[in-house]
Amino acid sequence: MRPPAPRTPADPGADPVLVLGAGPVGQTAALLLARRGVPVQLLDGRPERDAVGSKAICQQRDVLDVWDWLGAGGLVEEGVTWDTARTFYRENELFSVHLADPGASPLPPFVNISQSRTEEVLDERLAAAGVRTRWNHRVTGIAQDARGVTVECDTPGGPVLLRGSHALSCLGAHGGVVRDALGLSFDGTTFEDRFLICDIRADLPGWERERRFYFDPAWNPGRQVLIHPCPDSVYRIDWQVPADFDLEAEESDGRLDARIRQIVGDTPYEIVWHSVYRFHTRVVERMREGRVLLLGDNAHLVAPFGARGLNSGVQDAENAAWKLAYVLAGWAGEDLLESYHAERHAAARENAEVTGATMRFLVPHGDEEHSTRVGVLERALTDDSARALVDSGRLAEPFWYTESSLTTPCPERPFGGRPPRGATPSPCPGVILPDAPVTVPGAAERIRPLLREGLTLLLGAAPAGLDPASFLDGARSAAQEATRAPVTALYLDGIDTTGALAAALEPEPGQVWLVRPDAHVAAVVPGADHGAVRTAVRTCLGLAAAEAPASPAATARPERSAPTA
Repeated sequence: MRPPAPRTPADPGADPVLVLGAGPVGQTAALLLARRGVPVQLLDGRPERDAVGSKAICQQRDVLDVWDWLGAGGLVEEGVTWDTARTFYRENELFSVHLADPGASPLPPFVNISQSRTEEVLDERLAAAGVRTRWNHRVTGIAQDARGVTVECDTPGGPVLLRGSHALSCLGAHGGVVRDALGLSFDGTTFEDRFLICDIRADLPGWERERRFYFDPAWNPGRQVLIHPCPDSVYRIDWQVPADFDLEAEESDGRLDARIRQIVGDTPYEIVWHSVYRFHTRVVERMREGRVLLLGDNAHLVAPFGARGLNSGVQDAENAAWKLAYVLAGWAGEDLLESYHAERHAAARENAEVTGATMRFLVPHGDEEHSTRVGVLERALTDDSARALVDSGRLAEPFWYTESSLTTPCPERPFGGRPPRGATPSPCPGVILPDAPVTVPGAAERIRPLLREGLTLLLGAAPAGLDPASFLDGARSAAQEATRAPVTALYLDGIDTTGALAAALEPEPGQVWLVRPDAHVAAVVPGADHGAVRTAVRTCLGLAAAEAPASPAATARPERSAPTA
């Protein structure tokens, strides 16, 4: 697909949105805003890009999909693709998970590529979009009023004040200046054990296309090792190590070489990068405070097992960008921004719960937790039912907005709860729509890029006795009466190239699926009920709640089931 060009802003003289922090989350947010015609300024306190180490390497399919829409689809070809996650206890393989695709996406479940290379590619897209990064702008303060935000920066030339309509704070874990200015707590826990991360270049046949997780291997007894393949024959190895681990001492006395040799044997290797980390679980009190939205590590920190850090941050960026663009275009009110906090804070809390459970299994506290872990691993050697209790990290997945105020529940399409690991939930309101090939003249060749252009109505067959053209026109007109935002209405059987989309959705005759610009299903309603279509559209833009208070029965949502490994 040809990389999209940014659209001309409706008001070139408008204050820009200030994006604070030029890591992958900030880069993605800036690109998404520019793609939707919003003027944007990207700031970073560093003097220039510092491409050091692999850092976040594991990018999930729906994140790759966002980057592909922004013209960075080459990351898929450049990275290492994998679809199998293997888990071992000592020398025995307990199970492997093959990651499913509910539709027919051309994108792999995961691609491994270094964060530094991802940043380089996104920088290229920013330059093509005309978005300049202001380096050497270290944020030192932020204030807001009824008309916008003011960000104070320290620069080599002295303090600078920048004015914007809104600010997206993507300053990472150390961006406390924004949290403090807004009076937001960042509570959580820090894990005692540390993790040694090494990028090594070596030839390891058979390991190139799968993730390997080892519990209690002979070469790291009592702790864990995680191995990921990366491009150019590089492997990312994470060792859990004691709290008093000394990397410099290990290097000097040969123990680091011995540690690596226990994995690669006599194979020649080169250390490309290494570091030691201590992991945290923290979630900010609020992710939106007035005209300031917090994204990525500035809002939430999780352990890396499951790759829920950067992937969740990019999903923050997509959620924030389409909503902010719609507010600035006058297609929604400021209440839509409050739904950013509600949806993404819920996602952050769930990620914290999921990764927290993983860390408690990896690093048990006390004799009872340790005994439980050993018992589960021993049973899993021979008992299939025990393998479901082995927690080596539930891999990143989109959050399901089934309880969001923007989602219209459908009694015939209820959320079935958290599926087994490696599986995806059946499509229903709140769940992201599966990708699939489509045939739409003059448009993309798969459904996801088409969805990002506005609100989309996907229609099942026309009800018996109703003219198909009239049914389509009626549903589209009802939606257009509810909003000035772009609306596309399409018959599923007219665009579904392979039948994969229809097989995933199983639409009933007369049914209309309303899909948001971030590809999440907002509603499934009878298309002939024009009032239901209008209400669903206004609900998904945060307009219905602002017009009239909903009854308790209308706002009630079933509780989400507790996360499991």
